Amino acid sequence: MKVRVILGDDHLMLREGLVALLQREPDLELLGHTGHGVDLLRLARSLNPDVVVADVTMPVMNGIEVARRVRSERLASKVLCLSASAQPGQVLMAMEAGASGYVLKENCCDELVRAIRHAFNGQIFLSAELMGPVFSACRDVGDGQNGWAPPPLTWREREVTRLFAEGNSTQQVADRLHISAKTVATHRAHVFRKLNIRSVAELTRYAVKQGMAALG
Repeated sequence: MKVRVILGDDHLMLREGLVALLQREPDLELLGHTGHGVDLLRLARSLNPDVVVADVTMPVMNGIEVARRVRSERLASKVLCLSASAQPGQVLMAMEAGASGYVLKENCCDELVRAIRHAFNGQIFLSAELMGPVFSACRDVGDGQNGWAPPPLTWREREVTRLFAEGNSTQQVADRLHISAKTVATHRAHVFRKLNIRSVAELTRYAVKQGMAALG
């Protein structure tokens, strides 16, 4: 029996490379792929794959939110998050959302197929470089230190936060999310109030600390 897979990544060249990689594996069947998180969730609903591979930085709906939606809708699919970020906070956020694994893009050609097989068999998979930092972050949380905690934001507020932290203007955020600039400003105001902050600089520091964005 083949493992049925769908893939979401908004970087076309990487996605095409991963499509070729998955199609070479005799025990895997690639049902579809897309560069958009909302479309990936639609594919998960309609095709009922065994494993969903989701980039964590897709526009409108990122891979972490896809994992959260798959779990909340009680779909049978396992979700693997794919990312260039090795920040423990982001890894833990993905696992809290229900992901079955987290694969670094720098290793994805070597590790993605193994990760898919692990997820299909009900196992958790993390890229080797993540193991130590993630366990340390978990230990710090358990010890009551200043470790990771889930941000009190909606998925849309998290997207707005990430995009502002990456240096986008209000209009650029609106264009990326296909919403009005006024709606973006409203979301930003809600985020500022929830987090008790007053500037984009503070928002950026929060996003970096939580693993939602990376400096540089």
